[in-house]
Formats: sequence, structure tokens, C-alpha cells
Amino acid sequence: MSVRELVVLGTASQVPTRRRNHNGYFLRWDGDGLLFDPGEGTQRQMIHYGVTATSISDLLITHFHGDHCLGFASLVQRISLDEVPHAVRVHYPASGQRFIDRMRKASIFRDVAKLDTMPFEGEGTLLETSDWSLSARRLDHGVECFGYRLQEPDRWNVDAVAAKTRGITGPAIRTLKETGTATAPDGSLVRLDEVAERREGQSFAFVMDTRRCANAVELARGVDLLVIESTYLHSHADEAHKNGHLTAREAAEIAREAGVRRLVLTHISQRYRETEPFLEEAAAIHPDCVVAEDGDVVPFPPRREAAPA
Repeated sequence: MSVRELVVLGTASQVPTRRRNHNGYFLRWDGDGLLFDPGEGTQRQMIHYGVTATSISDLLITHFHGDHCLGFASLVQRISLDEVPHAVRVHYPASGQRFIDRMRKASIFRDVAKLDTMPFEGEGTLLETSDWSLSARRLDHGVECFGYRLQEPDRWNVDAVAAKTRGITGPAIRTLKETGTATAPDGSLVRLDEVAERREGQSFAFVMDTRRCANAVELARGVDLLVIESTYLHSHADEAHKNGHLTAREAAEIAREAGVRRLVLTHISQRYRETEPFLEEAAAIHPDCVVAEDGDVVPFPPRREAAPA
């Protein structure tokens, strides 16, 4: 069964608090599991919230500040301990290779982990599978930092009865899907949109540690679910910008400008004891808004009906 949801493992900025662990965000996407920015303590949070090492298909790191990557060392060892049978893809800025190397060998363990390291140096598409594509764009944080976007392609669902009525069966259906047209036995040309419905692909964006910038908006453009940092309230906007961060208001403005459907705010500074002001500030701009707490499970909104082709 198709399951698409975000499991929030940690939501703290810089240091953990009594309520908030360091960062960690696990995206369940059908048969894949993408773990973003594993901070210190992520392995323990996974146990708390039902995420197994074997469910991880991809590890993604936006940048190499400790609250976004220090959990990588223990995760490698857990992947090895549990003898995860598949290779886990690891995506990260190539400029952090020395940190990956250090964490990969941080202590003594029986290393049988299968890792497919995929460092990248610039923006663009990083990976394409049959089910989704992964891309990255550079953000504005003071150290090299990238945001990620996961995009499912649009697909056509062929009505077998309608196609058969037009004489399109077997290999002709594949031709119809691949080329958009197929020739029926009577010589007539059948268009894909005559016997199929287009299903719009879903999308997800992860924007962490940045000032407001054009790439944050582009990463989020039209996504179903956006996870974005909102380290500060807007009353501390000057400090946010000085430190390369967003406020809750700015995160919501990005979501509104980009046409985001559901907004998830996270990466809350330790100075704030309560998060209600974050929700109030953001929801006034973007109503479908969640301020993430450790352990939250955030579902994708229902699929949009595809616009006519």
C-alpha cells in the first residue's frame, strides 16, 4: 500500500532541549525511506518513533553544521549492525567529504555497511529513479548549504475498457503511453488523453538553514509538503538574518509565494519555550501549517486533481 508521510525525529536548532532532539526527518515515500539531516541522537529517536535502519533507502545532508549531521556516525554503525541488505545512497555537498570520511570511521565497529556515497558540487538533478527524481539548489547560510526537492513524475492511468473499445490492447498500450499515440487496427489514430487520465505527481521540498532567497522559493514551487526552518520569530528578524536563518513569518511567505500546499515549520531556537507564537505568525499567512514536534507524523494532503492536458 502506498504510504507517504513525514516522521519528525527531531526539531531543535543548534542544541537539543528537554523537548526537542537535534534535527532528523524521515520521509516515507511508498517503498523508499529518505532520512534528512540526521543530527545527534537520531538513532534513539528512530527507536522511539518506529523507524528502522532497514527502511532507509537514502540519507541526505544539507550542510555540515553538527545539528544536521552528527548522527551520521552512529547511523552508519547501526546500518552495519543490522546488516541492512541494500546499499543506502548518501547525498551531501562534496565540500564536506572530509567530515563524511571522519564520521564514517568515528570509532571501532564491524563495518559491513553498504553505502553508495553520492557527493555533489552544484545545483541540479542528483538522482532519477523510476518513481521520483531528486534535485538540489544552493541556499544562503554562510556555509555551503543545499535544499532538496523530491518530485514524482505525472503519470497516465489508461482505462483498459476504453482502450480496448478503440482497439488498443497489449503492446499497443505501451506504445500509447510512451509516444502519446497508437494506431488502432482500423487505421485510426488514438491519442493517450482519449483513453486515459493524467495523475499529477506529488512533490516534497526540504529547506534548512537559510536566509530568504530565490532558491528557497524555487525548491518549494508548487510542492505538496514543504519542511522549512523557522528558527526565530519575526521580532528577532535581525538576529535571524545575521545568523543565516528564517523567521516563521518569512517561511510562511515563501510557502505562499511558492504555492505550497502544506507547510511544516521546524528547527526552533532553544530560546523559545512555546511554539504557539510560531503557528500564529505563520498561519496568518499560510493556513495549512504545522509547527513540528518530535514524534509528529505529518501526512501528505490528498492528491490534487490533474488539470486537463
